[in-house]
Amino acid sequence: MTVEAELRAVRVRYGLVEALHGVDLAFPAGRVTVLLGRNGAGRSTVLRALAGAVRPASGAVLWGGREVTAVPAHLRARAGLALVPAERAVFGALTVAEHLGAGAGAGEATGLFPELLPLLRRRAGTLSGGEQQMTALGRALAARPRLLLLDEPDRGLAPAVAARLHGRLLAAAALGGTVVVAAPALPAGLAGAGVVHVLHRGRVVFSGEPGELRAGAPLP
Repeated sequence: MTVEAELRAVRVRYGLVEALHGVDLAFPAGRVTVLLGRNGAGRSTVLRALAGAVRPASGAVLWGGREVTAVPAHLRARAGLALVPAERAVFGALTVAEHLGAGAGAGEATGLFPELLPLLRRRAGTLSGGEQQMTALGRALAARPRLLLLDEPDRGLAPAVAARLHGRLLAAAALGGTVVVAAPALPAGLAGAGVVHVLHRGRVVFSGEPGELRAGAPLP
């Protein structure tokens, strides 16, 4: 199995608080990886470290076999990485259409989320939480990034819309993209994910396939 991205012995600190304690994680290419954990477990910090939004205090971040620990976030984005954070994922002053752009990308986004069609002229700051989430996700997916990082992408979405999204993420991985999803619990629609990692207080406490997680078992 080819590895697309890795964290090696990564420690991340926010002031005096250490959010990741020497974490080792591997994210296989062409698969969906799900990061699970309670709030404060460190799953969002893993995504931010991969994206370059935070700089590890120690350890290394690798992408495509190359160390990118010191590569700025905007250069990682230019190389094909997209991060959709759990909050503040849209620009309030821009319209939905401006977020999605023109051409095939916009058509792909509204094909996945037809709920956005009547909202194209609306400014993102006037949308509901779920509408903002669809806008941010549509924009990221339409770009067809090589590495897609999603923090709680189901937040604010109706169950039917979330199911649509999960199917699209699995399809994107089947076409060669690498997807990493952070969530408080494993979504039923991502039972076909390649790998699941469970974090607890900044450490990895489980790595394996979704089927190895005991159904309904509470996270540590």
